[in-house]
Amino acid sequence: MAEIIVPELAESITEGTIAQWVKKPGDKVEKGEFIVELETDKVNAEIISEEAGILKEILAEEGDTVLVGAVIAIVEAGDAAATPAPTPAAEEAAPAPAVEAPKAAPAPVVVEESSSTERVIASPAARKLAREKGIDLASVSPVDPQGRVRVQDVAAHGTAPAAPAAKPAEAPKAATPAVDESRVTVEKMSRRRQTIATRLLDVKQSTAMLTTFNEIDMTNVMALRSRKKDQFQEKHDGTRLGFMSFFTKAVVAALKKYPYVNAQIVGNEIHLNNFYDVGVAVSTDDGLVVPVVRDCDRKNFAEIEDAIGGLAKKARDKKLQIADLQGGSFTITNGGVFGSLMSTPIMNGTQAAILGMHTIQKRPIAVGDEVQIRPMMYVALSYDHRIIDGKDSVGFLKTVKELLENPEDLLLES
Repeated sequence: MAEIIVPELAESITEGTIAQWVKKPGDKVEKGEFIVELETDKVNAEIISEEAGILKEILAEEGDTVLVGAVIAIVEAGDAAATPAPTPAAEEAAPAPAVEAPKAAPAPVVVEESSSTERVIASPAARKLAREKGIDLASVSPVDPQGRVRVQDVAAHGTAPAAPAAKPAEAPKAATPAVDESRVTVEKMSRRRQTIATRLLDVKQSTAMLTTFNEIDMTNVMALRSRKKDQFQEKHDGTRLGFMSFFTKAVVAALKKYPYVNAQIVGNEIHLNNFYDVGVAVSTDDGLVVPVVRDCDRKNFAEIEDAIGGLAKKARDKKLQIADLQGGSFTITNGGVFGSLMSTPIMNGTQAAILGMHTIQKRPIAVGDEVQIRPMMYVALSYDHRIIDGKDSVGFLKTVKELLENPEDLLLES
């Protein structure tokens, strides 16, 4: 028998929500087969079975919150459970042989009842000790508020009556107004949406966030992209030349010029990052995620486009790993794909700044002494004013603008 346990995914993740069981009790399970999807604050994880057999019991239902280390299912080794033993009624119905030689009296059949012990959530060490001592786990009083039996609970069982743990006083709950279901649809927030809400609120409350704006004339970069996109796609095995690689390269050049924009506050220290791992915000059905493109200063345009495309696909398919989301030093978010003309993006985690791109819109602007219609984009830099002054924030955004308006310079910078 094998226990399916919620694995440790990352140091910051202590619990998750059962999103979907892909197997049900009685189903055959192969070793290494994906049997349940777990939704955590950051990613959806596929939990596999470490043993082949039959899924005997599910201990947590879809929607339940489970702690790391909790047993959520039992897999019985082998496939004996899939073939039910013949019942006494079936044996009686079988025709008797015409002549039967005398046989020794059969040994009495021992019917083994399913023990309530198997339904108790307990650590493997606790189960082993209980078997050695002949203790029914169902009779053990766990100290764990989640009800999981640990080895110390089994060891203490029967030595002295445990005093019931005092329950913490619950804070009075605010009265929830009645909801008219004909007028309001109530939807529970997903774990990821709750985490996004909490973190965005934390950033707003714990930083001195300020936003500065500029606008970019996209004429030259659009013309260059139009001239080179077919050649680029053919040379790089179908990789499309998008605007994100231009912006990423411009951001890296600007970060090198203004290193405090690529920094973070740790206690009373400022950590200036000497690497350029750029997070790219991706919208999914479950909310916004920010996978990280590593070492953007060492990647060419095609490698950046490939990395962004691959991470975006993993995000939409819920295949992102914890490592895909960790360690970014700066973030780019593109609200323009949804038609946003202007916004004030909120910084990501402990980073010091974030760049917001917006929709490209043709507008009349002054070019010398003439008014021309040009494709223009507003850009916004939200930054932590505790370590970034106006001079650096405005200079950073002006550098990005100049490089994109003169993309030949961008090629030289990268």
